[in-house]
Amino acid sequence: MNAGTLGYNYSHDKDFVMEKQEGFGCWLFLLVKSSAIFTLDGTVYKVKPNSYVLVAPTTSCRYTAAEDVYTDDWMFFGMNDEDVEEIKRLGIPIDQPMYLGNIDELSQIMHVLAYEYYSPQLHGEEILLTYMRLLFLKLSRAVNFVSCASATALVERNYRFTQLRMRIFAMPETITDIDGMAAEVGLSRSGFQHLYKRMFGVSVMSDVIQGRLERSKRLLSATNLTIRAVAEKCGYGSEYNFMRQFKAHYGMTPSEYRKKL
Repeated sequence: MNAGTLGYNYSHDKDFVMEKQEGFGCWLFLLVKSSAIFTLDGTVYKVKPNSYVLVAPTTSCRYTAAEDVYTDDWMFFGMNDEDVEEIKRLGIPIDQPMYLGNIDELSQIMHVLAYEYYSPQLHGEEILLTYMRLLFLKLSRAVNFVSCASATALVERNYRFTQLRMRIFAMPETITDIDGMAAEVGLSRSGFQHLYKRMFGVSVMSDVIQGRLERSKRLLSATNLTIRAVAEKCGYGSEYNFMRQFKAHYGMTPSEYRKKL
């Protein structure tokens, strides 16, 4: 582990933007002290003050002020494979902003790191490395504390996602759009889509389509409803869209499917 460049308590005006679409080519650690908007690999996060972000070298990254000023402590640094494994062992999330509540102790360590970095003295490199390791040990402790404190909230969030997915398959006609589903679970559109896929392994729209089509097959098999009525009960805005999607997935129209039963 080795420090590249770093800064303590830097402030920028509301027009500040830092962006690297191809990634920074090294690791970036940030203690965010004011409201900010981060975009990491296409996912947008509204980051609260007293949060941290650890960005991997190849992650597409953009961040900017959310209000009149942006303030942070920052460090560009390098890690070998063993260092990265240690970060993972410590349970420190990567490429995912996390609110810590209190970052005073971590910021004090960043202050000492900045002093040692810009005032090279005897044993400077060893001292830098020691403080960097201390920083991540303290960060691990803070992350673990927040994770334990938010366990109830995590269970509640997972419950809401599970209930939503059950409704997608049981009552697809009650599903509106991505923005409506995101609002149900209290997330932004991009945050909701990212988390849904991470939890269930498929995109939410793949589930919506699958849920609609599976219910349409049940209705075609068990009722005498018209094709238009089936489309409406499965959440389609038009009969044409239903027939087109049904044929694309099953290789036959809804009417042809019903005749084969």
